[in-house]
Amino acid sequence: MINIKRIDSTNSAFQNLVSLLDAELKILDGEDHLFYAQFNHINSINHVLIAYKDHQAVACGAFKNYDEKTVEIKRMFVHSNHRGNGIGQQILLGLEEWAAELGFTNCILETGIKQPQAIRLYEKTGYRRISNYGQYENKANSICMCKKLISDS
Repeated sequence: MINIKRIDSTNSAFQNLVSLLDAELKILDGEDHLFYAQFNHINSINHVLIAYKDHQAVACGAFKNYDEKTVEIKRMFVHSNHRGNGIGQQILLGLEEWAAELGFTNCILETGIKQPQAIRLYEKTGYRRISNYGQYENKANSICMCKKLISDS
């Protein structure tokens, strides 16, 4: 059974998962890793979900405020031994629910072209590709996506 908890970035289990994520991304991103790494600091992220299976941290995800209506999904990761079981989708949907509870109406994210599993997850859960935003605007390896959470009424 998967148990998902709301935490912040001071949680040591989250920090350990992020270390594993960063090691994977260093390989996937190659020469671009230092560019991307500068936007992935976790020291001020207050909205983090972590998934536990048998009391072991196996997945995480977070969001941070992008603007008054939008959050940016960050640090999505599922340990390699637990992929393909829907845990990433549970984390993502949980982050969206939390953001909506806080009054946000949109989620955006950036992923890499070398991460087809992540792209499929995001598309499967309703994200659509958009023009690369902000720091990713001129990065050919970046794919930016968005999802509307609730209507503006």
